[in-house]
Amino acid sequence: MAELKAPLPPDRLPRHVAIIMDGNGRWAKRQGRSRISGHREGMNSVREVVEACREWGIGCLTLFAFSEENWGRPRPEVTALMALLRTYLRGEVQLMKRQGIRLRAIGNIQRLPRLAQRLLREAVAETASGERMVLSLALSYGGREEIVRAARLLAEECVAGRLRPEDIDAGEFAARLDTAGLPDPDLLIRTSGERRVSDFLLWQMAYSELYITDILWPDFRKPQLAEALADYGRRERRFGLTSEQLREGVT
Repeated sequence: MAELKAPLPPDRLPRHVAIIMDGNGRWAKRQGRSRISGHREGMNSVREVVEACREWGIGCLTLFAFSEENWGRPRPEVTALMALLRTYLRGEVQLMKRQGIRLRAIGNIQRLPRLAQRLLREAVAETASGERMVLSLALSYGGREEIVRAARLLAEECVAGRLRPEDIDAGEFAARLDTAGLPDPDLLIRTSGERRVSDFLLWQMAYSELYITDILWPDFRKPQLAEALADYGRRERRFGLTSEQLREGVT
């Protein structure tokens, strides 16, 4: 089969793609298999999508891997998901280093089991020099909680006298978020057909283009990513302006 090329020229690709990876359990149910087998198959989609983004020159990829609400799932499933996280970190870190991928983690990482925390810290440190792509894993993540943490940090700095309330603006607020230093997502992809953002990157997605597909995450691979990017390329991103203003070069 011929190599699948990037669906857009480099200057039209999104700088940052965020993905809500949904549908592992439903995929497994349709296959007559256990939910955890769906999560395992979903890891193969992660590998292929990460590789495609790096190959095509997308600078940032953020994957919603485990939400704060996911802690409420049955204990055996949570335990299995944490085991898969450990397996992923052990198995992928050397590949990420070779490919120039820098790993980041966002979310309430302190809630993860200690071994997972340690492996995550080690993987982040080992890939810190990567310059081709930033891969962020959202783990024990909630968008509202992230905003609360940022607000708390700003309040503490004001109380300590390091910051004046009147100096707080969108830039100062964004600098306290987990994604500080990264561009906001240009494109949010959600698999499995659900039409909600599920508390993911609430602040950062103010102007993200949304792409919803009925494909379940284990079936979402490089061709499906290409379709999402091609759809993105057909959008007109106005950021509150009119089409006429964009044509006239108004900024």
